[in-house]
Order: sequence, then structure tokens, then C-alpha cells
Amino acid sequence: MELTGAQILLECLKREGVEVIFGFPGGAVIDIYNELPNSSLKHVLVRHEQGAIHAADGFARASGKVGCCLVTSGPGATNTVTGIATAYMDSIPVVILTGQVPTPLIGNDAFQEVDIVGITRPCTKHNYLVKDVRELAHVIRQAFYLARSGRPGPVLVDLPKDVMQVKTKFIWPEDVKMRSYNPNLKPHAGQIKKVAQLIRDAERPIIYAGGGVITSKGHEALTWLAQKLHIPVTATLMGLGCFPGTDKLWLGMLGMHGTYAANMAINNADLVLAVGARFDDRVTGKVSTFAPKATLVHIDIDPTSIQKNVSVHVPLVADCRLALEALKEELEPSLIEYDFEGGHLPWVSKVRAWAKEHPLSYQPSETTIKPQSVVEKLHELTRGEAVICTEVGQHQMWTAQFYKFNEPNCFLSSGGLGTMGYGFPAAIGAQFARPDKMVIDIAGDGSIQMNIQELATSVCNNLGVKIVILNNGYLGMVRQWQELFYNKNYSSTCMDAQPDFVKLAEAYGATGFRITEPGDLTRVLTQALETPGTVIVDVRVEREENVYPMVPAGASLTDMLLV
Repeated sequence: MELTGAQILLECLKREGVEVIFGFPGGAVIDIYNELPNSSLKHVLVRHEQGAIHAADGFARASGKVGCCLVTSGPGATNTVTGIATAYMDSIPVVILTGQVPTPLIGNDAFQEVDIVGITRPCTKHNYLVKDVRELAHVIRQAFYLARSGRPGPVLVDLPKDVMQVKTKFIWPEDVKMRSYNPNLKPHAGQIKKVAQLIRDAERPIIYAGGGVITSKGHEALTWLAQKLHIPVTATLMGLGCFPGTDKLWLGMLGMHGTYAANMAINNADLVLAVGARFDDRVTGKVSTFAPKATLVHIDIDPTSIQKNVSVHVPLVADCRLALEALKEELEPSLIEYDFEGGHLPWVSKVRAWAKEHPLSYQPSETTIKPQSVVEKLHELTRGEAVICTEVGQHQMWTAQFYKFNEPNCFLSSGGLGTMGYGFPAAIGAQFARPDKMVIDIAGDGSIQMNIQELATSVCNNLGVKIVILNNGYLGMVRQWQELFYNKNYSSTCMDAQPDFVKLAEAYGATGFRITEPGDLTRVLTQALETPGTVIVDVRVEREENVYPMVPAGASLTDMLLV
């Protein structure tokens, strides 16, 4: 049977298991939108293309599946670039479908033409320009395979208008074979034995986990290793939820705004088992002083990430879950011969002493609302069971510090790129992925305004997303740096002109609340979380509260500012 390119595209998406597609129409994709009503796909009309890519990203993170968005050519395509780079930095599987001018016009500076393939080449795992409708099904098959396999990432497919209009025989490629792309999944048996012996011999081991543990679904194997071998665990921002945040072996996040215990443990460990992490500069601090006493083991699916930022002693290229399961199989017989609990007791006791010496804390106030207390109260009211999204800034760090994540895929935040405006559209995507869960976007008054127009998307789709704004009237993280390192020169960081967020919510058809007194926090937050539909809570918090601990840029992890 012959189908148009648009019909082939939608059939391919259906066969790839796509349930929801986030998009915004335009002339170059009008033929695709003409066929959408005949498809079983759920299309979510966003109000800006950046909202579409962030929503697809949020859907992917919350579900573990590939997210998908559809936009038109020119400005429609370029509006997705920030979101594509966000997904690329955090290794999130997303397929971006962009419209393009007809093939005869490509290169002629036609109306709404841009070279989106060229523009996104540095921030996609791969991208395609489809010039022949007969290649379309094959390209879509490859795009989804590339997005989800190996180290996941965004893949863009550029679709000229005439390719969507012409007909050809539809042939679904059952298998994907790419000679130049064969990610190594299985760990090397010899390296597994070497790592296992290092673990047996270690007196002060620590597990440093990243987002790769969550992506690979390796959290169960990691938890088994930590609990059975009594190894303390720390994680990156992207790794939060890969190990229970309420477990006694949990140290909290490490790095620039990591806990005292985590940073001190890394500095004093004799073995660091890094799994699915990339030794980002926000984690390592001054590289030459990172884990100076430790043998470094690095497990990662991406061979280019190993030895990239930090020299490691034992590299292990493999899928994180398969590597962790292989370590479990290798070490399980040792539980009888080795007393891991007794052997590691002095080390675990020392780590706990550090945690007790300098816990995450803040000075309570009877007159102002502390932002940390808002996050703690949200954890209490949701019992730690919500999907939490954040924008970027101080509120992001307070969320990472004070909300205890016990499950993977429940913390969604822009880590590598630090994209303000990410959290709310990501929360919309997460709510479609997890309709059974409460989804909360913890936002700042600066970040939330960058994609506030998606309130219409949330309201129109009857979503129960809750937005809790920690409103301090500043671009808080930049202001903090200005206070600490620039003599309090608050240049362009005071957000003294704000909308009334309660009235703004009502204007979009959502519900708005405002909290100004500490005594009202529990009551109003409870009411807001129980209110059906989309809700904004404007919480007026302490204006110049800082995020601590903090490691200044370029300093060692032990050089922490604690107050």
C-alpha cells in the first residue's frame, strides 16, 4: 500500500511506541498535522517550541521512554535548540521532528528556511535531512534506535515539505543495522574481576553514581551492592533517586553544593566506584585534588567519557546496569568469606560522624519563610512520592539537598546545561508520562517567567501540575555569587518588577495561592496540593538566603563555605 510521507511518519511513530507528541504547527509541517487527526497519537499543543522540546524531555525522564516533539521550519526549529542542548548534556533520549522547506528550495534562503541540521550538529547525538521519501521509514527507525541505545541522547530528523506530500510503498524495517554504531554493552569479564577484588581489598570505599545508573535502570543492582557490602553512596544532581535518600548509607549529593560528608568522603576514600557519571567540573572542583587517596574505577557506556576529565585507574566500558549486575554476581559468593559490614564499620562510622558534624541545615525564622523549609514541607506532605521538577538556580540546589528521593525517574532538572525555564514544561511532559503521580515544579521567580506561557498548555489539558515558586525577588544564584565574590554589586539581579503570580494563574484559568507568613506554610501548601488542576503557589521567602555548603569555583572539594 502506498502512503504519503506524512502518513508513513505517523505510522512509524506508532510502531515505535510513541504515545504523546508535543508540538506546534506551521506551514512546513501542515501535511503532517493534516494527518494527525487520523492517527492514534496524542498531540499536545504547546505555546512555544521550547516548551515542546522540554516537555518531550520531561516525558522521557519520567517514563524512561523516548520523548518526541514536532515543530515547523525556521524559527520553529531554532526555538528548540536550547532544549536539544539540554537533553544532549544530560543524555536524554528525544527525537525532534522539524519541518523544512521543499527540497528544491533548500539553500535558496527560502521563507522560514534554516540549516537546522548544521545548527544542531554539535548538540545532537545524530541528525538527518530526509530527501527521499523511500528513506523515511528507515531513518525514523534509526533515529529512535540511536536515541535510546548506548549513551542516550537527542536525535533530530529534518523533514522537507515535499517529502511529506509524495507517496511511496510503506515498508517497515524490522531490524536496525548500523555498521558504524555498535555500543559495547557487556562488561569485560577480566575488568569485572579486577574491580571486584579492589572492592574486597578496600577499607574506605565509596560509590559515586550519576545519571547513567538511572538511564540504564541499574538502581536495584547498585542498591544491592551498597547495602550488602556496606559502602556509602553519593550521587550527582542527575543521579538523585538511584539510591534511597532515606538510607543510612546515603551521603547526599557531592560537589559544589554537595554535603560536607559526601565531599569529605570522596577526599578520604581509598576506592571510588564511579558509575554512570562523567566527572563534571561541578562535581570534582579542582581536578588535581579530587579523590587524592583513591583508586578510581569508572564504569560508563560512553568510552569517550572515560579519561576525559579525570585520569582513572580502572576503566570499564559497559552498560551500567549490566556492569553492576556482573559485579553483584562476582561478589555475592564473597559475602560468606568477607565481613564487609565489620570491615567497613570504621569507615562508615567516620562518614556518619562527618554528616553529624556538619549536616545540611539552616537558621529557622519566626518572621520570614526559609526556602529550605518549603522544600522540607513539600517532602513531608508528599511523603517523598511526588515527581519533582525544578528550574535552575538556588531553588534547584535546595531541592537537591532537602527533598529525599527514594526512587529513580522522580527528579527532573537541567544539570549539564543549567537551563532556566526547563522545569515547568518538563513537568507537563512528566504529568503525561505519570498521570498517577503528583508532579510539582519547584521554581524561582526568575526561571518560571521564561516559559510561563505553558500555563495555557497545562490548563487546556486539565493537568494537575503544581508550581511552587520560591519567590525571593532576585535571580538568586547570581546574586549569591555577587554577594560572596563581587562585593555585593547586585548588578541586574534584582527582580523588582514582577507579575502578580496569583492573578496570572487566574488569568490562565489555573488556581493561585500566596504564602507570606511562616505560620501559613503547612495549611496553604496542603490546600494547594489538594486543589484539582494546575496550581501556582507564590511563596515569599527570605530574600538573601544563600545555598550552603558551597565550594568556590576552582577550589578543592574540602574548601567548603559552610555558612
